[in-house]
Amino acid sequence: MGLFNFFMREIAMDLGTANTIIMYNDKVVVDEPSIVAIDRTTDKVIAVGKQAMMMHGKTHENIKTIRPLRDGVIADFKVAEYMMREMINKIYKRKPIFPPALKIVIGIPSGITEVEMRAVRDSAEQAGAREIRLIYEPMAAAIGVGLNVMEPTGHMIIDIGGGTSEIAVIALGGIVSNKSIRIAGDDFNADIEEYMRKAHNLSIGERTAELVKIEVGAAIKDIENPPKPFPVQGRHVVTGIPVEEIVTHEEIAEALDKTISKIEAAILGALENTPPELSADILKNGIYLTGGGSLLRGLDKRISDKTKLKVQRVEDPLHAVARGAAIALKNFDNYPFLLK
Repeated sequence: MGLFNFFMREIAMDLGTANTIIMYNDKVVVDEPSIVAIDRTTDKVIAVGKQAMMMHGKTHENIKTIRPLRDGVIADFKVAEYMMREMINKIYKRKPIFPPALKIVIGIPSGITEVEMRAVRDSAEQAGAREIRLIYEPMAAAIGVGLNVMEPTGHMIIDIGGGTSEIAVIALGGIVSNKSIRIAGDDFNADIEEYMRKAHNLSIGERTAELVKIEVGAAIKDIENPPKPFPVQGRHVVTGIPVEEIVTHEEIAEALDKTISKIEAAILGALENTPPELSADILKNGIYLTGGGSLLRGLDKRISDKTKLKVQRVEDPLHAVARGAAIALKNFDNYPFLLK
């Protein structure tokens, strides 16, 4: 048993729609896009992660790029398995002759079905995992931001990722009230693509929409330290000629308004279903905002205005789920909320 443990590697994984993050020895060792490039003729994988993302939207007919996760769950089992294996291999400086057994904790959406959960578990097993535990993402995020999830105090976490937005009230090591909606960062990108097409007659791709979101993305028009207008290149819808248009954060705030309103409605729904005693705790402690979507300028202020509660965007929100999964990994058999 001692020899088996010697060859065991313990890793925590946030298997996200947009990015996969792996922590090993308390360090983020992998933080790459969840995407794979495949040769259509041979069906072999050409690139995974950042290299594959560089090809996305620029491939010829012999190469296709696949994002194996959609809305926070596995959409392509085979590609997801290969992606997980390659991502895990990135933690080693040199590829081991004999792959070590893996003990792994993986973050999953709280609204996941049994079938979708089994797909994650099976993919992890095929990628080399011997011992697997799953943890709901809002629970992992709460642990990752330093909250004591086992105490009899209510904490509200909003985790906005690439495919899902997780809204949960946590107390006594469990999720008391939650809403998991499949509206998140990918929908922001789609909104930006649609807006550019309608308002500027400009056709842009997913990568450019993501860049626009990062550079001038905003949830409200009135923000402190607004970003400078950003030049966006794409294809003119009518003429087909490459052109450049300048966009402002006010325009993007307008483009994202409807999608953000849906997230706000889900937050209000979760608050309505919260027991009164825990509501008192949330009034005192406020709401914690995590995930890549929380980086949208002014989102914390907009949610605060809507709920009349204090909203705090946590430090390093992108890695909150992975950090929480890593802490849970150290308490593999002691945390009752880890799913077998």
